[in-house]
Amino acid sequence: MTETTSAEAWQAKSVLTKIAAFVADRNIPFVVCSIGMIVMLLWAGKFKMTAPGAEGIIPLVTNSPFMGWLFKVFGPYIGSDMIGATEWTAAILLIIGYFEPKAGILGGIILVGMFFTTSSMLITTPDDTIVVHGIHYMNNLGLFLFKDIISFGVAFYLISYYGRKAIMAENHV
Repeated sequence: MTETTSAEAWQAKSVLTKIAAFVADRNIPFVVCSIGMIVMLLWAGKFKMTAPGAEGIIPLVTNSPFMGWLFKVFGPYIGSDMIGATEWTAAILLIIGYFEPKAGILGGIILVGMFFTTSSMLITTPDDTIVVHGIHYMNNLGLFLFKDIISFGVAFYLISYYGRKAIMAENHV
């Protein structure tokens, strides 16, 4: 199984397809998505391990059918630390995935679960919208949650990227 470059597969001729081939050949989407996700997870995870970070997610977690139990059992500070540690774990697995792709797959799977859970909070958290002239718009809380829908898609992309690398390694390509 040989891997052809994007330029060969696409036979890039126009300026637009040459740009697309350049981007694909250099794995720019993976680099930007993976580094962006790692930085976001480390940053957000660390913030959740602070008192303001824990207090900021109380309305989100307590209204979640998936996560509400966490704060009931552990309280908001330890519960928030656990969420932050999960984000750090996923980030570390994505980093290890650069060298061992199966670790990146596992990190991506953690992200899918995490972002599915937080995306569902858009539905379960009250007051995540404001009404202006009868039209509902997301407020800062709603926008904060909406980024997780985008991250949900990035998590699937990272699983597929690391998955292709792991398959190639298993087949010694």
